[in-house]
Amino acid sequence: MAGCLVLLLFLALLSFSGNADVSVDCGASDSYADENSIVWIGDDDLFKNGQSEVVQPSNPASHVMSTLRVFTTLKKNCYSITADKGSLVLVRASFFYGNYDKRSSPPSFDLLFDGNNWATVKTSLDQLVYYEVMYVVKSDTTSICLAQTQPNQFPFISALEVRNLDSKMYGDVDPNYALFLRSRIAYGANTTVRFPDDGYDRIWVPERVGSGLVSVASDAILIDVANAPDNPPPEVLQNAITTSNTSASITLNPGFPDQDVSVYMNLYFSEVTELDATQKRSFNAYIDNIKSSEPIIPPYEAAKEVSANFTASANTSISLVSTTDSTLPPLINAMEVFFVSDRLTDGTNSKDVEGLGELQNTFSVLQEYWSGDPCLPSPYTWERISCSNDAIPRVTALDLSSLDLSGPLPDFSSMDALVTIDLHNNSITGPIPDFLGALPNLKDLNLADNSFSGPIPQSISSNKKLKFVASGNPDLCVSGKSCQPTSTDGTVITSTPSGGRKKSNKLPVILGTIIPIFVFFWAIVGFLVHHKRRTAAIAAITAGKTGGANRPSVANTMTGQAGEAVINEIRVNIQDQTASENGDQSVPQQ
Repeated sequence: MAGCLVLLLFLALLSFSGNADVSVDCGASDSYADENSIVWIGDDDLFKNGQSEVVQPSNPASHVMSTLRVFTTLKKNCYSITADKGSLVLVRASFFYGNYDKRSSPPSFDLLFDGNNWATVKTSLDQLVYYEVMYVVKSDTTSICLAQTQPNQFPFISALEVRNLDSKMYGDVDPNYALFLRSRIAYGANTTVRFPDDGYDRIWVPERVGSGLVSVASDAILIDVANAPDNPPPEVLQNAITTSNTSASITLNPGFPDQDVSVYMNLYFSEVTELDATQKRSFNAYIDNIKSSEPIIPPYEAAKEVSANFTASANTSISLVSTTDSTLPPLINAMEVFFVSDRLTDGTNSKDVEGLGELQNTFSVLQEYWSGDPCLPSPYTWERISCSNDAIPRVTALDLSSLDLSGPLPDFSSMDALVTIDLHNNSITGPIPDFLGALPNLKDLNLADNSFSGPIPQSISSNKKLKFVASGNPDLCVSGKSCQPTSTDGTVITSTPSGGRKKSNKLPVILGTIIPIFVFFWAIVGFLVHHKRRTAAIAAITAGKTGGANRPSVANTMTGQAGEAVINEIRVNIQDQTASENGDQSVPQQ
């Protein structure tokens, strides 16, 4: 789905586009560099439905945490970051509520990435919380999304950071799985270590020394980390914790949950002083009192890394215990603990992503509705689409009705799993694309009340299994100047004549012609009747005088001929008008 998801996410208005190694100050409008020389970019112009808010002044916060962006409308809102396909990235999302809404009610919501569940965010009234994940990007972009889970608890975000890691780092983990950070600790350190000391901007938090433990500092001026595959910064190896004697062990407590989780753990070691021939520091790592490593001998002026994969729960114990030949107690400099995700999804089928991208590119309003993966995770499918339950889901329904879409339809023929398409009540123009009738699974196609023009494609009119509605398209015809097309299932599809011409009302013309003729006709009849009577009277007198024979009435003949001529004229006019009207109302044959 690589190139397709790129297009879709890159075009989304509800997205941030930039290179990996991006720092977004959410809710801010300016760009600046912070005390760690990290350059931050505001996102103030990127979202139409996200609101920029400022935390309460009484809440102390860094400049980055003084603003946030809150989302109150869509169920899923996403940032999109340009990345190299196949690259390993670290993504960190930070949340500082700061009572920005004066409700003293920090919300909870879901955090997602690339169609995968990341975490349920539980914000604090006055404490910064952040979540971090590492994974291999499967496309040319990566999306980070916030999803509302509770009524009136609106998702917000204060900062979003994406960092490129070396592709060889954390190589013991299958790239089909992500690593969710549980803890990253610099033992014995006094301050947090991050960029520029850590070139990958990982945040190493100092750990307080527990009972029976001693903080020690390294004598080494330089510490070589070349032999540590995950490149810990030398600064986190400058200090360590140890015990007072070899009989005491170091117990590590990452804080595992009650239920079983899959864990990936890195332990980092560096000797703090150069040992003489009589000294030896050697110890083993134990998980649940089971030896889980070969003897660990920390090198001086260098780093040693030990990794482990295991299943853990709240009762899991991790300890470092001296070997029998060790003269010095165990020590540790730094530790990383991750929870391993479920297998990562490949996302929505690439053909559907491509088609949705074409629609989004053509109709900009869709950029307000769509961001992130279209179908995944399933509770957060995009607005106005429906998806199948396949491992790689398909888009089966597309409802873009009443969105005031305008312009011609793009080619989204790659979406060949569509069963239903509803585009009614828009202003879509141009011809109906032929590919719509060729979609193999399409059963319902509603194009009513648009501005489509030209003939209905044969692929639609001959498709016996397709329920097709296209009423309310004034310029739509099957053939000829005008038409009243009928769908293949017998449903009448009403349409006004081509070109939008309105049918003229010719009744006044007909009446204007008939009435004068009618009056003229009866005037002639009246005259002839009168003339007939006068002639008959004269004839009677003459007959009386002459006793002449009985002859046919000329007047009667004239009356019949005149009446017939007038009636024929009326009939011809009515037939001409009716024929003209029927010519505009003809129903074409499909």
